[in-house]
Amino acid sequence: MTHQRRIVLVTGPSGAGRSTAIRVLEDLGFEAIDNLPMGLLMRLLKDPSNDRPMALGIDARNRDFSTIGFIELASHLQLLEYVDLTVLYLDCRDEILLRRFSETRRRHPVAAEAGPETGVRQEKELLAPIREIADTLIDTSTLNVHQLREEVERWFAPKGGRHLAVSIQSFSYKRGLPRGLDMVFDCRFLANPYWRPELRAEDGRNPDVAHYVQSDANYAPFFDRVVDLLNLLLPAFRAEGKAHLSVAFGCTGGQHRSVTTAEAVAKALAEEGQQVAIRHREIERRSLNERPD
Repeated sequence: MTHQRRIVLVTGPSGAGRSTAIRVLEDLGFEAIDNLPMGLLMRLLKDPSNDRPMALGIDARNRDFSTIGFIELASHLQLLEYVDLTVLYLDCRDEILLRRFSETRRRHPVAAEAGPETGVRQEKELLAPIREIADTLIDTSTLNVHQLREEVERWFAPKGGRHLAVSIQSFSYKRGLPRGLDMVFDCRFLANPYWRPELRAEDGRNPDVAHYVQSDANYAPFFDRVVDLLNLLLPAFRAEGKAHLSVAFGCTGGQHRSVTTAEAVAKALAEEGQQVAIRHREIERRSLNERPD
Protein backbone atom coordinates (compact mmCIF):
# COMPACT_ATOMS: atom_id res chain seq x y z
CA MET A 1 0.00 0.00 0.00
CA THR A 2 1.30 3.48 -0.89
CA HIS A 3 2.37 5.45 2.17
CA GLN A 4 0.10 8.46 2.56
CA ARG A 5 1.14 11.77 4.07
CA ARG A 6 -1.62 13.37 6.09
CA ILE A 7 -2.46 16.92 5.01
CA VAL A 8 -5.01 19.08 6.85
CA LEU A 9 -6.13 22.27 5.12
CA VAL A 10 -7.45 24.54 7.87
CA THR A 11 -9.79 27.34 6.86
CA GLY A 12 -12.87 29.27 7.92
CA PRO A 13 -13.93 32.84 8.65
CA SER A 14 -11.67 35.20 10.57
CA GLY A 15 -12.29 34.99 14.31
CA ALA A 16 -13.66 31.43 14.23
CA GLY A 17 -10.56 29.88 15.81
CA ARG A 18 -8.49 28.85 12.81
CA SER A 19 -5.16 29.94 14.32
CA THR A 20 -5.94 28.14 17.57
CA ALA A 21 -6.74 24.94 15.67
CA ILE A 22 -3.44 25.17 13.78
CA ARG A 23 -1.51 25.58 17.05
CA VAL A 24 -3.26 22.52 18.48
CA LEU A 25 -2.33 20.48 15.41
CA GLU A 26 1.26 21.67 15.75
CA ASP A 27 1.27 20.44 19.35
CA LEU A 28 0.03 17.09 18.05
CA GLY A 29 3.09 16.71 15.83
CA PHE A 30 1.92 18.31 12.61
CA GLU A 31 4.23 20.58 10.68
CA ALA A 32 2.11 23.75 10.86
CA ILE A 33 2.20 26.71 8.48
CA ASP A 34 -0.39 29.48 8.70
CA ASN A 35 -1.37 31.88 5.92
CA LEU A 36 0.39 29.76 3.30
CA PRO A 37 0.17 30.99 -0.33
CA MET A 38 -1.65 28.24 -2.20
CA GLY A 39 0.89 28.29 -5.00
CA LEU A 40 3.60 27.05 -2.62
CA LEU A 41 1.77 24.00 -1.32
CA MET A 42 2.73 21.58 -4.08
CA ARG A 43 6.40 22.51 -3.66
CA LEU A 44 6.23 21.46 -0.01
CA LEU A 45 4.80 18.08 -0.95
CA LYS A 46 7.58 17.36 -3.45
CA ASP A 47 10.15 16.90 -0.67
CA PRO A 48 10.41 13.09 -0.38
CA SER A 49 12.53 13.30 2.78
CA ASN A 50 9.73 14.87 4.81
CA ASP A 51 6.72 12.70 5.55
CA ARG A 52 5.48 14.52 8.67
CA PRO A 53 1.76 15.31 8.67
CA MET A 54 1.09 18.92 7.74
CA ALA A 55 -1.51 21.45 8.95
CA LEU A 56 -1.79 24.35 6.52
CA GLY A 57 -3.81 27.49 7.23
CA ILE A 58 -5.34 28.90 4.06
CA ASP A 59 -7.83 31.75 4.19
CA ALA A 60 -8.97 34.97 2.57
CA ARG A 61 -5.84 36.83 3.76
CA ASN A 62 -3.65 34.82 1.39
CA ARG A 63 -2.44 36.92 -1.51
CA ASP A 64 -3.36 34.28 -4.09
CA PHE A 65 -6.54 33.08 -2.37
CA SER A 66 -9.68 32.39 -4.37
CA THR A 67 -12.62 30.11 -3.70
CA ILE A 68 -12.26 28.32 -7.03
CA GLY A 69 -8.51 27.98 -6.52
CA PHE A 70 -8.98 26.41 -3.08
CA ILE A 71 -11.56 23.91 -4.34
CA GLU A 72 -9.38 22.98 -7.32
CA LEU A 73 -6.37 22.53 -5.03
CA ALA A 74 -8.34 20.30 -2.65
CA SER A 75 -9.70 18.25 -5.56
CA HIS A 76 -6.18 17.79 -6.94
CA LEU A 77 -4.79 16.68 -3.58
CA GLN A 78 -7.70 14.28 -3.15
CA LEU A 79 -6.59 12.43 -6.29
CA LEU A 80 -2.97 11.98 -5.19
CA GLU A 81 -2.27 8.46 -3.93
CA TYR A 82 0.38 9.67 -1.50
CA VAL A 83 -1.85 12.28 0.19
CA ASP A 84 -4.48 11.68 2.89
CA LEU A 85 -6.38 14.99 2.76
CA THR A 86 -8.75 16.54 5.28
CA VAL A 87 -10.35 19.96 4.84
CA LEU A 88 -11.02 21.30 8.34
CA TYR A 89 -13.46 24.22 8.43
CA LEU A 90 -13.81 26.33 11.57
CA ASP A 91 -17.17 28.10 11.58
CA CYS A 92 -18.98 30.45 13.95
CA ARG A 93 -22.27 32.32 14.10
CA ASP A 94 -22.21 35.88 12.77
CA GLU A 95 -23.17 37.54 16.04
CA ILE A 96 -20.38 35.72 17.89
CA LEU A 97 -17.80 36.76 15.29
CA LEU A 98 -18.95 40.37 15.58
CA ARG A 99 -18.66 40.22 19.36
CA ARG A 100 -15.15 38.80 19.13
CA PHE A 101 -14.03 41.58 16.77
CA SER A 102 -15.64 44.16 19.04
CA GLU A 103 -13.91 42.78 22.14
CA THR A 104 -10.47 42.76 20.48
CA ARG A 105 -11.05 45.98 18.49
CA ARG A 106 -9.54 44.31 15.46
CA ARG A 107 -10.31 45.38 11.93
CA HIS A 108 -11.80 42.73 9.74
CA PRO A 109 -9.17 41.63 7.19
CA VAL A 110 -11.67 41.30 4.35
CA ALA A 111 -13.26 44.75 4.74
CA ALA A 112 -11.04 46.78 7.04
CA GLU A 113 -12.54 50.13 6.09
CA ALA A 114 -16.18 49.07 5.86
CA GLY A 115 -16.53 47.65 9.38
CA PRO A 116 -16.74 44.13 10.83
CA GLU A 117 -20.41 43.58 9.88
CA THR A 118 -19.59 43.94 6.20
CA GLY A 119 -16.40 41.93 6.56
CA VAL A 120 -18.11 39.01 8.28
CA ARG A 121 -20.87 38.91 5.67
CA GLN A 122 -18.51 39.14 2.69
CA GLU A 123 -16.12 36.53 4.04
CA LYS A 124 -18.93 34.09 4.83
CA GLU A 125 -20.25 34.48 1.28
CA LEU A 126 -16.75 33.99 -0.14
CA LEU A 127 -16.12 30.82 1.87
CA ALA A 128 -19.60 29.24 1.57
CA PRO A 129 -18.62 26.87 -1.31
CA ILE A 130 -15.56 25.72 0.66
CA ARG A 131 -17.69 25.07 3.72
CA GLU A 132 -19.78 22.69 1.63
CA ILE A 133 -16.80 20.54 0.64
CA ALA A 134 -15.23 20.44 4.11
CA ASP A 135 -14.54 16.97 5.51
CA THR A 136 -14.65 18.11 9.14
CA LEU A 137 -16.74 21.05 10.34
CA ILE A 138 -16.28 22.47 13.85
CA ASP A 139 -18.67 25.20 14.99
CA THR A 140 -16.84 27.25 17.62
CA SER A 141 -19.78 29.51 18.53
CA THR A 142 -20.13 28.01 22.01
CA LEU A 143 -16.54 26.80 22.51
CA ASN A 144 -13.80 28.42 24.54
CA VAL A 145 -10.12 27.89 23.70
CA HIS A 146 -9.82 24.79 25.87
CA GLN A 147 -12.97 23.21 24.44
CA LEU A 148 -11.78 23.91 20.89
CA ARG A 149 -8.48 22.20 21.71
CA GLU A 150 -10.36 19.15 22.98
CA GLU A 151 -12.50 19.06 19.85
CA VAL A 152 -9.50 19.25 17.50
CA GLU A 153 -7.70 16.60 19.53
CA ARG A 154 -10.79 14.40 19.39
CA TRP A 155 -10.61 14.40 15.60
CA PHE A 156 -6.90 14.39 14.98
CA ALA A 157 -5.35 12.71 18.05
CA PRO A 158 -7.88 10.12 19.23
CA LYS A 159 -7.01 8.36 22.42
CA GLY A 160 -6.74 4.62 22.95
CA GLY A 161 -4.64 3.65 19.95
CA ARG A 162 -5.75 3.72 16.35
CA HIS A 163 -9.17 5.20 15.94
CA LEU A 164 -11.33 6.07 12.98
CA ALA A 165 -13.41 9.22 12.67
CA VAL A 166 -16.59 8.62 10.67
CA SER A 167 -18.35 11.42 8.81
CA ILE A 168 -21.99 10.75 7.92
CA GLN A 169 -23.57 13.09 5.35
CA SER A 170 -26.86 13.55 3.56
CA PHE A 171 -27.11 15.19 0.16
CA SER A 172 -29.26 15.80 -2.92
CA TYR A 173 -28.45 14.01 -6.16
CA LYS A 174 -29.67 17.11 -7.99
CA ARG A 175 -26.58 18.98 -6.76
CA GLY A 176 -24.14 16.13 -7.25
CA LEU A 177 -22.13 14.02 -4.86
CA PRO A 178 -20.14 15.68 -2.06
CA ARG A 179 -16.38 15.66 -2.52
CA GLY A 180 -14.12 12.99 -1.08
CA LEU A 181 -16.67 10.28 -0.25
CA ASP A 182 -15.60 6.74 0.56
CA MET A 183 -19.07 5.15 0.44
CA VAL A 184 -22.44 6.29 -0.99
CA PHE A 185 -25.90 4.84 -0.42
CA ASP A 186 -28.91 5.80 -2.55
CA CYS A 187 -32.15 6.28 -0.56
CA ARG A 188 -34.40 7.21 -3.47
CA PHE A 189 -36.19 3.84 -3.38
CA LEU A 190 -37.79 4.69 -0.03
CA ALA A 191 -41.23 6.26 0.41
CA ASN A 192 -40.93 10.00 -0.20
CA PRO A 193 -42.47 12.36 2.40
CA TYR A 194 -42.37 15.15 -0.20
CA TRP A 195 -45.68 13.87 -1.54
CA ARG A 196 -47.36 14.35 1.83
CA PRO A 197 -48.36 18.05 2.07
CA GLU A 198 -48.13 18.09 5.87
CA LEU A 199 -44.54 16.77 5.73
CA ARG A 200 -43.19 18.53 2.66
CA ALA A 201 -41.74 21.56 4.47
CA GLU A 202 -40.16 19.49 7.26
CA ASP A 203 -36.87 17.62 7.07
CA GLY A 204 -35.79 14.12 8.01
CA ARG A 205 -34.99 15.06 11.61
CA ASN A 206 -38.69 15.66 12.24
CA PRO A 207 -40.19 12.64 14.10
CA ASP A 208 -43.20 12.49 11.77
CA VAL A 209 -40.98 12.49 8.68
CA ALA A 210 -38.69 9.87 10.21
CA HIS A 211 -41.68 7.67 11.10
CA TYR A 212 -43.03 7.94 7.54
CA VAL A 213 -39.70 6.98 5.98
CA GLN A 214 -39.05 4.18 8.45
CA SER A 215 -42.53 2.75 7.88
CA ASP A 216 -41.51 1.74 4.36
CA ALA A 217 -41.14 -2.04 4.33
CA ASN A 218 -37.75 -1.70 2.63
CA TYR A 219 -36.31 0.64 5.25
CA ALA A 220 -35.52 -1.79 8.08
CA PRO A 221 -33.70 -4.38 5.91
CA PHE A 222 -31.75 -1.57 4.21
CA PHE A 223 -30.81 0.10 7.49
CA ASP A 224 -29.78 -3.18 9.13
CA ARG A 225 -27.57 -4.19 6.22
CA VAL A 226 -25.88 -0.78 6.03
CA VAL A 227 -25.09 -0.78 9.75
CA ASP A 228 -23.88 -4.40 9.61
CA LEU A 229 -21.66 -3.56 6.63
CA LEU A 230 -20.15 -0.53 8.37
CA ASN A 231 -19.56 -2.47 11.58
CA LEU A 232 -17.77 -5.11 9.49
CA LEU A 233 -15.61 -2.65 7.55
CA LEU A 234 -14.71 -0.07 10.20
CA PRO A 235 -12.32 -2.34 12.17
CA ALA A 236 -10.63 -3.33 8.90
CA PHE A 237 -10.19 0.30 7.83
CA ARG A 238 -8.90 1.14 11.31
CA ALA A 239 -6.38 -1.71 11.20
CA GLU A 240 -5.17 -0.45 7.82
CA GLY A 241 -4.40 2.91 9.45
CA LYS A 242 -7.18 4.92 7.85
CA ALA A 243 -7.89 8.04 9.95
CA HIS A 244 -11.32 9.00 8.66
CA LEU A 245 -14.15 7.53 6.60
CA SER A 246 -16.79 9.56 4.80
CA VAL A 247 -20.18 7.90 4.21
CA ALA A 248 -23.05 9.64 2.44
CA PHE A 249 -26.76 9.01 1.93
CA GLY A 250 -28.48 10.68 -1.00
CA CYS A 251 -32.04 11.26 -2.12
CA THR A 252 -33.73 13.54 -4.64
CA GLY A 253 -33.82 16.73 -2.59
CA GLY A 254 -31.50 15.87 0.30
CA GLN A 255 -34.20 16.87 2.79
CA HIS A 256 -36.20 13.85 3.88
CA ARG A 257 -35.13 10.24 3.19
CA SER A 258 -31.38 10.76 3.19
CA VAL A 259 -31.53 12.90 6.33
CA THR A 260 -33.62 10.39 8.26
CA THR A 261 -31.34 7.52 7.26
CA ALA A 262 -28.12 9.44 7.96
CA GLU A 263 -29.38 10.42 11.41
CA ALA A 264 -30.35 6.84 12.26
CA VAL A 265 -27.07 5.32 11.01
CA ALA A 266 -24.99 7.95 12.84
CA LYS A 267 -26.91 7.22 16.06
CA ALA A 268 -26.42 3.46 15.67
CA LEU A 269 -22.68 3.82 15.08
CA ALA A 270 -22.29 6.22 18.00
CA GLU A 271 -24.03 3.72 20.27
CA GLU A 272 -21.43 1.16 19.15
CA GLY A 273 -18.71 3.51 20.37
CA GLN A 274 -17.70 4.93 17.00
CA GLN A 275 -16.50 8.54 16.68
CA VAL A 276 -19.17 10.05 14.43
CA ALA A 277 -19.90 13.50 13.00
CA ILE A 278 -22.97 14.25 10.93
CA ARG A 279 -23.69 16.87 8.26
CA HIS A 280 -26.75 17.60 6.15
CA ARG A 281 -25.48 19.50 3.12
CA GLU A 282 -28.74 20.77 1.70
CA ILE A 283 -30.19 21.75 5.09
CA GLU A 284 -26.99 23.67 5.93
CA ARG A 285 -27.08 25.35 2.53
CA ARG A 286 -30.69 26.36 3.02
CA SER A 287 -29.89 27.76 6.46
CA LEU A 288 -27.10 29.88 4.99
CA ASN A 289 -29.40 31.20 2.27
CA GLU A 290 -32.04 32.07 4.85
CA ARG A 291 -29.54 33.92 7.08
CA PRO A 292 -30.78 37.51 7.64
CA ASP A 293 -28.65 40.40 6.38
